[in-house]
Amino acid sequence: MRTIVFFVLLLSLFSCNSKKEIRKNFYKVGVSQISINPEIGSFIAGDRQNRKFTGIHDSLFVKAIVVSDSISSIALITFDCIGMLYPVLEDIRDVVSKKIPSSEFDVSRIVMTSTHTHSGPDVVGIWGPDQLTTGVDSLYMAKVVSASADAIMEAWTNQTKAKGYYAESVFGEDWVYNISDSLNLDRSLKVIQFKDEKNNSLATLTNFACHPTFMDGTNSEVSADYVAGLYTTLDTNIGGVNFFLQGAIGGWVQPEYETKTFENALYRGSELGNDVLKMLNAPKTLNSTGLNFSSKKIRLPVSNEGFQQLTSLGVIKRDMKAGVLTEIALFGIGEALFVTHPGETTPTHSLDSKKLMKTEGPKFILGLGMDALGYILTPEFFEKEPRVKHSNYLKSMSIDPQAGPLILQTIEELSQN
Repeated sequence: MRTIVFFVLLLSLFSCNSKKEIRKNFYKVGVSQISINPEIGSFIAGDRQNRKFTGIHDSLFVKAIVVSDSISSIALITFDCIGMLYPVLEDIRDVVSKKIPSSEFDVSRIVMTSTHTHSGPDVVGIWGPDQLTTGVDSLYMAKVVSASADAIMEAWTNQTKAKGYYAESVFGEDWVYNISDSLNLDRSLKVIQFKDEKNNSLATLTNFACHPTFMDGTNSEVSADYVAGLYTTLDTNIGGVNFFLQGAIGGWVQPEYETKTFENALYRGSELGNDVLKMLNAPKTLNSTGLNFSSKKIRLPVSNEGFQQLTSLGVIKRDMKAGVLTEIALFGIGEALFVTHPGETTPTHSLDSKKLMKTEGPKFILGLGMDALGYILTPEFFEKEPRVKHSNYLKSMSIDPQAGPLILQTIEELSQN
């Protein structure tokens, strides 16, 4: 009798452990995407001022993913635009806080990134009709905030049980270059995929660094640039909602020696998509479902007189008189670790950040994460006789030489949490 009881207890214990093993690799994941195409006639961001849209080649989106474990949730939104500013994130959080009770979701865990297409609307202000007039359409921005909150809400409500996978590779050797410093590149390609219980793809998160500027200055149609080719390839082959997470593109990491046509942009994007598909043929499983999140608001100095003047004139509608308030987040989804950079950081910042990230899993650098503060550069760009090409222009679009060191210092602090 004792033997039978022991056997039953052992079987029960094994069964409970087995259920835990089965459950431990699952998350709850919800996704959504909403078109955010600007009006025809809106000002185009990138290149010179006073350029206006004459049509739509392919749609721009705000995409949202909510990932939950048994304790908390993280929401990530991406925009097909040149770079949303931090005050927009604050507005989105405020709207979402009125839709989801704080007891259920902490809106400070909403993370924002931008793809940096130069064929999207001016959401910063500096590409208006002239140097003294903003190019931002306030009505459009209000629609973007509303659409973003709606996307998060939809993702929140349609969460379903999901399993996570990841893959790592390199990409872009034949067309992505750093035209400031050819040897300074981070070509890493990172991907996370979430699948539901029927093995259907819910979402992919693709992280790679390259300016979407195939059509910069040569086009007057709305487009996500080469990123549209990535979207189309993944949408067609695996479905779900597919995200592009821009990496560290400062120092001018961009397509070079490329034919400036939509066809070529989409071709290069489809190449990226096909590489992602190959990587996902043999992915690794995220073995932990735990979520970790830490963030810090910091005030970066602004010594660049150009930025100060633009804000005082209202071209950029943001207070930069006593520095600029921004935020950096470091968060984990299982073994995968993500960190945000609030602008166009250099590959050096990307590689240095990865050294600070304590994980054996994939490391994602989210350029233009939480903010879009222009070029964030390393000290050699600010030398009196700079050795780095294009330094004069790049530092003219950089808020302060200390921005980079302060960002890395903050990431190091967050990594200790």
